[in-house]
Amino acid sequence: MEKVGLYPGCSLKGSSREYGESVVALARVLNLPLEEIKDWNCCGASSAHAVSKELSLALPARILSLAASQGYKELLVPCAACFSRLKTAQHHLKADDTLCKKIEDIIGAEVGGVKILSVMEWLEKYAIDAIKEKMTHPIKARVACYYGCLLVRPTGVIKGDRVEDPQSLDNLVKLAGATPIDWAFKTECCGGGMSIAATETVGKLSAAVLEDATHRGAKAIIVDCPMCHSNLDMRRPYINKNMESPSAAPVLYITQLLGMACGLTPDEVGVGRHFVNYKEEAICQK
Repeated sequence: MEKVGLYPGCSLKGSSREYGESVVALARVLNLPLEEIKDWNCCGASSAHAVSKELSLALPARILSLAASQGYKELLVPCAACFSRLKTAQHHLKADDTLCKKIEDIIGAEVGGVKILSVMEWLEKYAIDAIKEKMTHPIKARVACYYGCLLVRPTGVIKGDRVEDPQSLDNLVKLAGATPIDWAFKTECCGGGMSIAATETVGKLSAAVLEDATHRGAKAIIVDCPMCHSNLDMRRPYINKNMESPSAAPVLYITQLLGMACGLTPDEVGVGRHFVNYKEEAICQK
């Protein structure tokens, strides 16, 4: 297997450092070749498109160009916002040769044709057998797989499995021994990038997500997006104000869940950095 390039983006180096650590740790335990691309820049999420269309395309185009020039055929983009920006830019540049040439002139390089992978796609493509082989600590719990907005929309760009009821994350948590619940909010919005500008609104939107998940018996929320994680985890005081009963359900990245199922410790996958405590004895119950 050839090495896959890794674009961590800003989140995995800062506010979602534990996500980045869990991705790298899981790749190591599953023997999946992964290498961070050199000299990467911010992709522009989530404000570049509000400033300049050219900027919103040039920033991700340079990242794609770097990955291609460094010899990678595939680029893993764990952050859902980064994944969305790179996929959207690539989609627009492929559809418009004139626009692509203009952006290539701006960045001074060809964009290239690297394939962009989300964490779900990366794991589904390369890790299924390895997870089955390495799993030593199954997570025996009912969990809610929360996709949010950016991993399934816009449908013409992302082209996932099922828009309203996607199954990729569900299938992965089953490999960890967990049971994904059937629920109504798996692709609803948590408030996204409005966490600071409209915290109360984020609290209400995220409360609706958490309320439905816990009402249906979920012991934890499983995510693949730093923004969803931040809103559901860090904004829990605002969320609990909008719930009938406060929730203590932890929010885990899929790479954390799978990592612990494959024998990595909670410290190795960074769950200690979350605001809502992860308690193994609480989650590992049907």
